[in-house]
Amino acid sequence: MNLRRIVGNLQVEAVYNSEIKDNTVIKGCYIGDLLSNVMAHAKSGDIWITVQSHQNVVAVAQLLNLPAIIFVDGHKPQQETIEKAEQEGIYLFATEETAYNIAASLYSLGVGRSEK
Repeated sequence: MNLRRIVGNLQVEAVYNSEIKDNTVIKGCYIGDLLSNVMAHAKSGDIWITVQSHQNVVAVAQLLNLPAIIFVDGHKPQQETIEKAEQEGIYLFATEETAYNIAASLYSLGVGRSEK
């Protein structure tokens, strides 16, 4: 599913103004705050839902080819995280919504868990 369509249907705000490329495809979703779990279980093309806001999340997203991160429960990324994401081309979004609500919305849009 196209990231632009997903973001247009969620209650999220872009953390920095970066136009979403038309070919940015989301294949699944992963929810997790423990970076080692994310590295072990997230799949390339997943959108990542987390409360972690430090710049290491961008390194993990880049390593796993995760095109976007959604920060939930009102968490906002640190300035260093934003700068790193801009350099690496990782889209960052923030919301007051819970991880559960965002995941449920993604599921209703047709985004499921990536197959192993």
